[in-house]
Amino acid sequence: MGLEAVLEEIREKGKKEADAIRAEAAGDSDRILAEANRKVAGIKTEAEDASAKQAARMISQDISAANLLVKRELLNTQKGLLDEVYEGTRKEIAKLPESFHREAIKKLLTEAKKEIPSGRIHCNARDGAAAKAVLAEKEFSGFTLGEPVEIDGGILIEGEGNELQIDYSYRTFMNKVWESGLKDASDLLFG
Repeated sequence: MGLEAVLEEIREKGKKEADAIRAEAAGDSDRILAEANRKVAGIKTEAEDASAKQAARMISQDISAANLLVKRELLNTQKGLLDEVYEGTRKEIAKLPESFHREAIKKLLTEAKKEIPSGRIHCNARDGAAAKAVLAEKEFSGFTLGEPVEIDGGILIEGEGNELQIDYSYRTFMNKVWESGLKDASDLLFG
């Protein structure tokens, strides 16, 4: 064999080995790219899922916050309306005739007399004449009229020596009725 033939054979062998290495490298490259594409697709899917979950959570939180805000505004409006009803009731009671307030004072003093047989009563300035008329009756001779106080109506009673005091003001009774009937009134008004 000539040198040329040996060289040709070495070239041919080198070319075959180079082609085999290139083919193997191309296969490895394709396999690595396929694996990378699979990982990228997985990461992309995970990121999309996480993004969708985060968006859903944020939307849910925003909806909850909006619902809470609406509910708070509704409750504030309802409370405002109920407060107006309460104040309107106080004003209407104040407008009732003197005869109503005189009878109320008499009934309240009759009830108070069971606990405090004598003492001093206080009422607002508007009801002073009505209280004097009630105290002029014989059954209430143990009571005297004290200084006017800032109440809507009714009476405050002090026993001798201020040992016992009873609050029979209209506001006290209204508060009891208001608290016991507030839920029913709210249900009736706002269902």
